[in-house]
Amino acid sequence: MTEITHRFVDAQSGLRMHVAEAGEGPLVLLLHGFPECWYSWRHQLTALADAGFHAVAPDQRGYARTGGPADPAAYSILHLVGDAVGLIEALGGGRAVVVGHDWGAPVAWHTAQMRPDKVRGVVGMSVPHRPRTSTPPVASMRRMFGDGFYMVRFQEPDAPEAEFDRDRAAAFRRMLYAASGDGPGTALIAPEGGGVLDACPEPEKLPAWLTEDDIAAYVAEYAGSDFTGPINWYRNLDRNWDLTAAWHRAQISPPALYIAGDRDLVATGATRAIEHLSDFVPNLRDTVWLSGCGHWTQQERPAEVNDALIAFLRAL
Repeated sequence: MTEITHRFVDAQSGLRMHVAEAGEGPLVLLLHGFPECWYSWRHQLTALADAGFHAVAPDQRGYARTGGPADPAAYSILHLVGDAVGLIEALGGGRAVVVGHDWGAPVAWHTAQMRPDKVRGVVGMSVPHRPRTSTPPVASMRRMFGDGFYMVRFQEPDAPEAEFDRDRAAAFRRMLYAASGDGPGTALIAPEGGGVLDACPEPEKLPAWLTEDDIAAYVAEYAGSDFTGPINWYRNLDRNWDLTAAWHRAQISPPALYIAGDRDLVATGATRAIEHLSDFVPNLRDTVWLSGCGHWTQQERPAEVNDALIAFLRAL
């Protein structure tokens, strides 16, 4: 059985990053989302290694064993792309296929957009590429969804991370269940007087793809860190809009693949962006919809995701 190994890599962005890796061959960089870490790619690391690739899943800036700076401004999209490019350089300096899920997807899309010389191909899961809007995003989200919407709520200091850090096992269990294809499909909007996790019910039992051991593994990975770094990513949404003016409506040129579940509220709420994805990603090879799958694409449907990834990689 292929072994997943762990080490720390001094990315050329200046951040010392924890990575999980397996296999040898062309580099595939796997970028997780919120509230996860490298562990969300546990099924892909071994499958890609067995298919002849060097699969690397970092804990991204602010997360789990990597940790990160205290300054919220150090979590902009330019820092995150810099980390991805810095890892590619540190892991051999050639080019990589960059795969991202949830928050990792915008990092992957922007890495392909800003540094196409370092990207052989790009895969986005759940979150499609969205062209830069004409106005900053947070005020727009507040108008559309209210102050309780999680991305708006995460702009507040201290309270959002305190909610997630209070009982990490419950936070992972409730988030992973609620947004899955087995969950209620509840939007992450905090009820009046409550928190974001109050929108996520406790499952009567875990879905088949998620075990108590998985929850314990996530909790263990966060033993030396907290949720401030991950939530700082959201605190840069308007700053990212400012910083990316030079790439306004710029195309993404590398070959691309998009994968999403048809029960993922993130994807089903972005149908127009998905329908027009090839307008800004002209080398889009395929869009793959997974029936009955929710937000946690590669964890809920590992075999189907692995098949789609490996087919895309071999065709490059």
